[in-house]
Amino acid sequence: MANNPAFNRLEKDARGGYAGFRGGNAPAPVPPAEMSAEQLQEMYSAPSALRPGTDRVLTMDDVVMKTLGLFALVVGFGAVGWGIAAYDQVLGLGVWIGGMIATLILGLVIAFKKTLSVPLIVGYAVVEGLFVGAVSQFFEQMYRGIVAQAVLATLATFVGMFLAYKVGLIKVTPKFRRIVTMMIFGYAIFAVVNFVFAMVTNTAFGFGGSGWLGIGISLFAVGLASVSLALDFDMVDRAIATGAPQKYSWLLAHGIIVTLVWLYIEFLRLIARMRE
Repeated sequence: MANNPAFNRLEKDARGGYAGFRGGNAPAPVPPAEMSAEQLQEMYSAPSALRPGTDRVLTMDDVVMKTLGLFALVVGFGAVGWGIAAYDQVLGLGVWIGGMIATLILGLVIAFKKTLSVPLIVGYAVVEGLFVGAVSQFFEQMYRGIVAQAVLATLATFVGMFLAYKVGLIKVTPKFRRIVTMMIFGYAIFAVVNFVFAMVTNTAFGFGGSGWLGIGISLFAVGLASVSLALDFDMVDRAIATGAPQKYSWLLAHGIIVTLVWLYIEFLRLIARMRE
């Protein structure tokens, strides 16, 4: 998926020939909406790469259950991170910074590891939960009620994007995917530079501060994270349509949770800037 390395990993494995794809050196799968009748027939008539009795094809229920499971881990350990930050601010800051670094490292390992590792994905959710909890506690101390606002905004955006995708208001095409990918890479570079700038200048938000420029930057980030959800939904549909093995439900769920947390953090920053 364009918006995080986990989905890039899934697409790479798809091209390598997991179930439903046409051989180890086959070209990348074409989304069903873009296939001709002959291509669809060829895809569904192709022999499965699954091992009888050991693997099964991915379903939507698999993705939903894994996503809920990882979400529960993030929330549960988020409460732990919140408690640590509330008890000791210095320790909480360590959880914040350490969690941010750990999620970056684990995310890259998950994306580029040769074999899919469920323990790593679960571990990522645990560390991410600690990070989110600590960050949320710090924001809540400075802006009372901001966490509830950010949570509601994130959930509402998730539901809205899901409905917009399902009814066809948002169509994920190859061109759309490439454009969003470039925008995300560009924003990622900006985010790193902005983080360094904020540390060096000892400013809360970095470039733009809490002025109109800063609010504009946060609005852009929220919009970009929201659009990324549509790419996540599209990848789930494509994986199911092309017969991915059930184990990839963990990777798909991981990608969705990563995007949700990103969206939540951006909402925290946006609301904080507006309340300044």
